[in-house]
Amino acid sequence: QAQLVESGGGLVQAGGSLKLSCAASGLTFGSSAMGWFRQAPGKEREVVSTINRFGTTYYADSVKGRFTISRDNDKNTLYLQMNGLKPEDTAVYYCAARPQRFASVQANEYDYWGQGTQVTVSS
Repeated sequence: QAQLVESGGGLVQAGGSLKLSCAASGLTFGSSAMGWFRQAPGKEREVVSTINRFGTTYYADSVKGRFTISRDNDKNTLYLQMNGLKPEDTAVYYCAARPQRFASVQANEYDYWGQGTQVTVSS
C-alpha cells in the first residue's frame, strides 16, 4: 500500500522560507509523477507545483519564482522549497503521487495522497 508522509510545515513570518518534504513508500517513486497541492479554509484544493518522472516541472502562476519543486529518487522523497512566503500561501499542503509518466494539474488524477502539513504565514 502506497504511503506519502509530509513534513516541514509550520508558522513563518511573511517573507520567510520553509522546505516541505514528502517521504514515499509502497510505490515505484522514480517512475511516478508527483505534485504538491494546497487547500486553504473555504477554498478548493489547488495545484501548487508538479514534477514528472523526467524532472519536468510546472508551477502555478501564484508561486512561480518563489517555490522550487525537486525530487530525490534515491531517497524516495519529494521536496518543495518555499521562499518569499506571503499570507495568501497559508494552507494545508498535500503531496500527491500518480504512477504515470506525466504529471497533471488536476487533483482527481492523482492516486495517492499524504495527510497534509499546515503552512501558516503571518503578516
